[in-house]
Amino acid sequence: MAFVLPGLIYYKTGFLGPKGKRVFLFFRGFLGSAAMILLYYAFQIMPLADATVITFSSPVFTSLLAWIFLKEKYSFWDLLFTLFTITGVVLIARPPFLFGSNVTGIEGSYRNHLKGTIAAVASAVSSASTFVILRKMGKSVHYFLSVWYYAVIGLIECIVVLIVLNEWTLPYCGTDRVLLILIGLLGLGGQIFLTKALQIEKAGPVAIMKTMDVVFAFILQILFLNHLPTWWTVGGALCVIASSSGTAIRKWQKNSKKVKENEI
Repeated sequence: MAFVLPGLIYYKTGFLGPKGKRVFLFFRGFLGSAAMILLYYAFQIMPLADATVITFSSPVFTSLLAWIFLKEKYSFWDLLFTLFTITGVVLIARPPFLFGSNVTGIEGSYRNHLKGTIAAVASAVSSASTFVILRKMGKSVHYFLSVWYYAVIGLIECIVVLIVLNEWTLPYCGTDRVLLILIGLLGLGGQIFLTKALQIEKAGPVAIMKTMDVVFAFILQILFLNHLPTWWTVGGALCVIASSSGTAIRKWQKNSKKVKENEI
Protein backbone atom coordinates (compact mmCIF):
# COMPACT_ATOMS: atom_id res chain seq x y z
CA MET A 1 0.00 0.00 0.00
CA ALA A 2 2.86 2.34 0.83
CA PHE A 3 4.43 1.84 -2.60
CA VAL A 4 1.18 1.99 -4.59
CA LEU A 5 -0.40 5.04 -2.90
CA PRO A 6 2.02 7.59 -4.47
CA GLY A 7 1.24 6.13 -7.91
CA LEU A 8 -2.51 6.54 -7.37
CA ILE A 9 -1.99 10.17 -6.38
CA TYR A 10 0.36 10.84 -9.30
CA TYR A 11 -1.92 9.32 -11.96
CA LYS A 12 -5.09 10.73 -10.30
CA THR A 13 -6.93 7.41 -10.63
CA GLY A 14 -8.96 7.70 -7.43
CA PHE A 15 -9.28 4.89 -4.91
CA LEU A 16 -12.46 3.06 -5.96
CA GLY A 17 -12.28 2.84 -9.77
CA PRO A 18 -15.12 2.98 -12.32
CA LYS A 19 -18.53 1.95 -10.91
CA GLY A 20 -19.04 -0.89 -13.39
CA LYS A 21 -15.63 -2.37 -12.61
CA ARG A 22 -15.57 -2.30 -8.82
CA VAL A 23 -16.96 -5.83 -8.44
CA PHE A 24 -14.24 -7.16 -10.76
CA LEU A 25 -11.60 -5.19 -8.85
CA PHE A 26 -12.86 -6.64 -5.55
CA PHE A 27 -12.65 -10.23 -6.79
CA ARG A 28 -9.25 -9.53 -8.37
CA GLY A 29 -7.99 -8.39 -4.95
CA PHE A 30 -9.71 -11.20 -3.04
CA LEU A 31 -8.60 -14.05 -5.31
CA GLY A 32 -5.11 -12.64 -5.80
CA SER A 33 -4.58 -12.41 -2.04
CA ALA A 34 -6.05 -15.88 -1.50
CA ALA A 35 -3.62 -17.26 -4.09
CA MET A 36 -0.66 -15.77 -2.21
CA ILE A 37 -1.87 -17.00 1.20
CA LEU A 38 -2.40 -20.53 -0.12
CA LEU A 39 1.01 -20.49 -1.82
CA TYR A 40 2.82 -19.51 1.39
CA TYR A 41 0.90 -22.21 3.27
CA ALA A 42 1.98 -24.78 0.68
CA PHE A 43 5.61 -23.62 1.01
CA GLN A 44 5.48 -24.27 4.76
CA ILE A 45 4.18 -27.84 4.73
CA MET A 46 5.61 -29.36 1.53
CA PRO A 47 8.92 -29.19 -0.38
CA LEU A 48 9.63 -25.82 -2.02
CA ALA A 49 10.18 -27.28 -5.49
CA ASP A 50 6.94 -29.31 -5.37
CA ALA A 51 4.82 -26.30 -4.45
CA THR A 52 6.55 -24.11 -7.06
CA VAL A 53 5.99 -26.67 -9.81
CA ILE A 54 2.27 -27.02 -9.03
CA THR A 55 1.68 -23.26 -9.01
CA PHE A 56 3.20 -23.10 -12.51
CA SER A 57 0.08 -24.85 -13.77
CA SER A 58 -1.80 -21.52 -13.60
CA PRO A 59 -1.40 -20.69 -17.36
CA VAL A 60 -3.22 -23.93 -18.22
CA PHE A 61 -6.03 -23.11 -15.79
CA THR A 62 -6.17 -19.59 -17.26
CA SER A 63 -6.90 -21.02 -20.72
CA LEU A 64 -9.60 -23.30 -19.30
CA LEU A 65 -11.30 -20.53 -17.29
CA ALA A 66 -11.06 -18.09 -20.22
CA TRP A 67 -12.86 -20.67 -22.37
CA ILE A 68 -15.62 -21.08 -19.74
CA PHE A 69 -16.18 -17.43 -18.75
CA LEU A 70 -14.83 -15.35 -21.65
CA LYS A 71 -15.83 -17.74 -24.46
CA GLU A 72 -12.26 -17.77 -25.78
CA LYS A 73 -11.19 -20.58 -28.09
CA TYR A 74 -10.06 -23.80 -26.38
CA SER A 75 -8.14 -25.97 -28.82
CA PHE A 76 -6.96 -29.56 -28.82
CA TRP A 77 -3.50 -28.34 -27.76
CA ASP A 78 -5.00 -26.58 -24.73
CA LEU A 79 -6.69 -29.83 -23.73
CA LEU A 80 -3.41 -31.73 -24.17
CA PHE A 81 -1.53 -29.20 -22.02
CA THR A 82 -4.24 -29.51 -19.36
CA LEU A 83 -3.82 -33.30 -19.28
CA PHE A 84 -0.02 -32.87 -19.04
CA THR A 85 -0.50 -30.53 -16.08
CA ILE A 86 -2.84 -32.94 -14.29
CA THR A 87 -0.29 -35.74 -14.87
CA GLY A 88 2.47 -33.57 -13.38
CA VAL A 89 0.40 -32.74 -10.29
CA VAL A 90 -0.46 -36.43 -9.79
CA LEU A 91 3.23 -37.40 -10.01
CA ILE A 92 4.06 -34.84 -7.32
CA ALA A 93 1.08 -35.61 -5.06
CA ARG A 94 1.45 -39.40 -5.51
CA PRO A 95 -1.98 -40.40 -4.12
CA PRO A 96 -1.94 -43.78 -2.33
CA PHE A 97 -4.73 -45.26 -4.48
CA LEU A 98 -2.34 -45.01 -7.46
CA PHE A 99 1.10 -45.35 -5.84
CA GLY A 100 0.31 -47.60 -2.88
CA SER A 101 0.26 -46.84 0.83
CA ASN A 102 4.06 -46.69 1.27
CA VAL A 103 4.84 -43.43 -0.54
CA THR A 104 8.57 -42.65 -0.36
CA GLY A 105 10.45 -39.37 -0.74
CA ILE A 106 7.84 -37.30 1.12
CA GLU A 107 9.07 -34.50 3.39
CA GLY A 108 7.21 -34.90 6.70
CA SER A 109 3.87 -36.71 6.83
CA TYR A 110 1.91 -37.60 3.69
CA ARG A 111 -1.13 -35.82 5.15
CA ASN A 112 0.75 -32.50 5.15
CA HIS A 113 2.08 -33.24 1.67
CA LEU A 114 -1.48 -33.79 0.42
CA LYS A 115 -2.75 -30.62 2.13
CA GLY A 116 0.14 -28.67 0.58
CA THR A 117 -0.70 -30.07 -2.86
CA ILE A 118 -4.36 -29.05 -2.50
CA ALA A 119 -3.31 -25.57 -1.34
CA ALA A 120 -0.87 -25.17 -4.26
CA VAL A 121 -3.51 -26.26 -6.80
CA ALA A 122 -6.05 -23.88 -5.23
CA SER A 123 -3.43 -21.13 -5.41
CA ALA A 124 -2.86 -21.83 -9.11
CA VAL A 125 -6.62 -21.75 -9.83
CA SER A 126 -7.04 -18.51 -7.85
CA SER A 127 -4.12 -16.96 -9.69
CA ALA A 128 -5.59 -18.04 -13.02
CA SER A 129 -8.93 -16.51 -12.01
CA THR A 130 -7.26 -13.14 -11.38
CA PHE A 131 -5.74 -13.24 -14.89
CA VAL A 132 -9.17 -13.88 -16.38
CA ILE A 133 -10.65 -11.00 -14.37
CA LEU A 134 -7.86 -8.66 -15.48
CA ARG A 135 -8.46 -9.72 -19.07
CA LYS A 136 -12.20 -9.07 -18.62
CA MET A 137 -11.52 -5.53 -17.35
CA GLY A 138 -9.01 -4.85 -20.13
CA LYS A 139 -7.37 -1.43 -20.23
CA SER A 140 -10.41 0.39 -18.84
CA VAL A 141 -8.91 0.21 -15.33
CA HIS A 142 -5.46 1.58 -14.51
CA TYR A 143 -3.07 -1.17 -13.40
CA PHE A 144 -2.19 0.80 -10.25
CA LEU A 145 -5.84 0.51 -9.15
CA SER A 146 -5.68 -3.25 -9.65
CA VAL A 147 -2.60 -3.48 -7.44
CA TRP A 148 -4.23 -1.13 -4.90
CA TYR A 149 -7.26 -3.42 -4.51
CA TYR A 150 -4.89 -6.38 -4.17
CA ALA A 151 -3.00 -4.60 -1.37
CA VAL A 152 -6.01 -3.31 0.59
CA ILE A 153 -8.17 -6.44 0.34
CA GLY A 154 -5.11 -8.59 0.94
CA LEU A 155 -4.41 -6.71 4.18
CA ILE A 156 -8.01 -7.20 5.37
CA GLU A 157 -7.98 -10.86 4.29
CA CYS A 158 -4.74 -11.57 6.14
CA ILE A 159 -6.02 -9.89 9.33
CA VAL A 160 -9.22 -11.98 9.24
CA VAL A 161 -7.29 -15.23 8.65
CA LEU A 162 -4.82 -14.45 11.46
CA ILE A 163 -7.67 -13.74 13.89
CA VAL A 164 -9.52 -16.94 12.90
CA LEU A 165 -6.35 -19.04 13.28
CA ASN A 166 -5.36 -17.14 16.46
CA GLU A 167 -1.86 -16.55 15.07
CA TRP A 168 -1.74 -12.77 15.57
CA THR A 169 1.80 -12.78 16.96
CA LEU A 170 5.24 -11.85 15.69
CA PRO A 171 7.98 -14.52 15.67
CA TYR A 172 10.03 -14.45 18.88
CA CYS A 173 13.31 -14.93 17.03
CA GLY A 174 14.95 -11.84 15.53
CA THR A 175 16.19 -13.84 12.52
CA ASP A 176 12.63 -14.81 11.58
CA ARG A 177 11.56 -11.16 11.67
CA VAL A 178 14.39 -10.28 9.29
CA LEU A 179 13.31 -13.12 6.99
CA LEU A 180 9.72 -11.79 7.01
CA ILE A 181 10.98 -8.38 5.88
CA LEU A 182 13.08 -10.07 3.17
CA ILE A 183 9.97 -11.90 1.91
CA GLY A 184 8.26 -8.54 1.43
CA LEU A 185 11.25 -6.85 -0.21
CA LEU A 186 12.17 -9.77 -2.50
CA GLY A 187 8.51 -10.28 -3.43
CA LEU A 188 8.20 -6.60 -4.36
CA GLY A 189 11.47 -6.78 -6.31
CA GLY A 190 10.19 -9.82 -8.21
CA GLN A 191 7.00 -7.96 -9.19
CA ILE A 192 8.97 -4.88 -10.29
CA PHE A 193 11.39 -6.87 -12.47
CA LEU A 194 8.53 -8.95 -13.95
CA THR A 195 6.57 -5.79 -14.80
CA LYS A 196 9.66 -4.21 -16.36
CA ALA A 197 10.35 -7.36 -18.38
CA LEU A 198 6.80 -7.32 -19.75
CA GLN A 199 7.25 -3.67 -20.75
CA ILE A 200 10.37 -4.27 -22.83
CA GLU A 201 9.71 -7.81 -24.14
CA LYS A 202 6.70 -9.82 -25.36
CA ALA A 203 4.74 -11.90 -22.89
CA GLY A 204 5.69 -15.22 -24.55
CA PRO A 205 9.46 -15.08 -23.97
CA VAL A 206 8.94 -13.66 -20.47
CA ALA A 207 6.57 -16.52 -19.54
CA ILE A 208 9.05 -19.08 -20.87
CA MET A 209 11.95 -17.52 -18.95
CA LYS A 210 9.82 -17.43 -15.80
CA THR A 211 9.77 -21.24 -15.84
CA MET A 212 13.35 -20.86 -14.55
CA ASP A 213 11.64 -20.34 -11.17
CA VAL A 214 11.26 -24.10 -11.01
CA VAL A 215 14.96 -24.68 -11.71
CA PHE A 216 15.99 -22.14 -9.05
CA ALA A 217 13.53 -23.71 -6.59
CA PHE A 218 15.22 -27.10 -7.07
CA ILE A 219 18.72 -25.58 -6.68
CA LEU A 220 17.89 -23.45 -3.61
CA GLN A 221 16.02 -26.33 -1.98
CA ILE A 222 19.11 -28.54 -2.30
CA LEU A 223 21.59 -25.83 -1.20
CA PHE A 224 19.74 -24.27 1.73
CA LEU A 225 17.12 -26.82 2.82
CA ASN A 226 19.19 -29.97 2.14
CA HIS A 227 16.26 -31.74 0.48
CA LEU A 228 16.88 -33.72 -2.69
CA PRO A 229 13.87 -33.92 -5.05
CA THR A 230 12.64 -37.36 -6.04
CA TRP A 231 12.42 -38.58 -9.63
CA TRP A 232 8.63 -38.37 -9.31
CA THR A 233 8.94 -34.65 -8.60
CA VAL A 234 11.34 -34.17 -11.51
CA GLY A 235 8.93 -36.00 -13.83
CA GLY A 236 6.02 -33.91 -12.59
CA ALA A 237 8.07 -30.75 -13.05
CA LEU A 238 8.87 -31.64 -16.66
CA CYS A 239 5.16 -32.24 -17.39
CA VAL A 240 4.08 -28.91 -15.85
CA ILE A 241 6.92 -26.91 -17.45
CA ALA A 242 6.16 -28.47 -20.85
CA SER A 243 2.46 -27.58 -20.58
CA SER A 244 2.97 -24.02 -19.29
CA SER A 245 5.72 -23.32 -21.85
CA GLY A 246 3.57 -24.80 -24.63
CA THR A 247 0.64 -22.60 -23.61
CA ALA A 248 2.87 -19.49 -23.58
CA ILE A 249 4.43 -20.32 -26.96
CA ARG A 250 1.03 -20.89 -28.60
CA LYS A 251 -0.32 -17.57 -27.29
CA TRP A 252 2.87 -15.85 -28.47
CA GLN A 253 2.46 -17.32 -31.95
CA LYS A 254 -1.23 -16.32 -32.10
CA ASN A 255 -0.45 -12.73 -31.09
CA SER A 256 2.41 -12.55 -33.64
CA LYS A 257 0.05 -13.73 -36.41
CA LYS A 258 -2.55 -11.13 -35.43
CA VAL A 259 0.06 -8.37 -35.53
CA LYS A 260 1.26 -9.46 -39.01
CA GLU A 261 -2.34 -9.64 -40.28
CA ASN A 262 -3.05 -6.13 -39.00
CA GLU A 263 0.12 -4.83 -40.65
CA ILE A 264 -0.94 -6.39 -43.97
